[in-house]
Amino acid sequence: MTGYTGMDSVEIMPGVRVTKERCLYIDDGPTVVLGDLHLGYEKALEEDGMFIPRINTDSIREELNLIICKYEPKRIVLLGDIKHDFKRTRYEGKEEVHRVIELLKNASDVIVVKGNHDNFLQNILQDTGLMAVDYVDICGFRMEHGHVDSGKRPVIIGHEHPSVKVHGAVFGGVKVQCFLHLKKDGIIVIPPFSPLSSGSDLTLAGPETFMSPACKAADVSDADVYGVTEFGILPMGKLGDIENLEI
Repeated sequence: MTGYTGMDSVEIMPGVRVTKERCLYIDDGPTVVLGDLHLGYEKALEEDGMFIPRINTDSIREELNLIICKYEPKRIVLLGDIKHDFKRTRYEGKEEVHRVIELLKNASDVIVVKGNHDNFLQNILQDTGLMAVDYVDICGFRMEHGHVDSGKRPVIIGHEHPSVKVHGAVFGGVKVQCFLHLKKDGIIVIPPFSPLSSGSDLTLAGPETFMSPACKAADVSDADVYGVTEFGILPMGKLGDIENLEI
């Protein structure tokens, strides 16, 4: 893979592209799908005695601005885990959600899907005019967070925070966030949008190690893996073969 320059996006099925911005782009609309923002992550860590710079929300807003300008979506789907804290969110956390939602609403129609972290999310959204839903059926897909499987296919989910570890010939290797496309099972898994989410290493993983019920019941070794790197999207082959991949 030496000298690889990467691609901004890769079409994984007609009209559907995985992108280096960690969002799914669908021609219909056009529509952008992203998830797992985990707003308020730093505050939750502080309550556990860990202090890190508060960069998550500002970084997310910057990336969303880039996506809006580049793809000009008519519709944006937030695929769950908008907030990080399971508990009732304080004023500061509400403001973080409002800042992101208002940015998106000023540019596009917004659909908010609830994730397993999104307790009390509707309380936060009541001033925005949006209603959080369990799923949405658009563009020929069921779109849901992924912590619960509706059984509908094809489906686009988040929740999993997928990444793979690639071994290095000189160094120890690197963990790469990725999209997964389980063609036979009709499942697309998107990576987390939060820059603070490193992802769950799925290398050598069997179905039992996945969090989402849809993936647990699928042939995950046959999933096509598309890595998100600083150079662009990197097609990495099948998940079951990743252990043999080296950089």
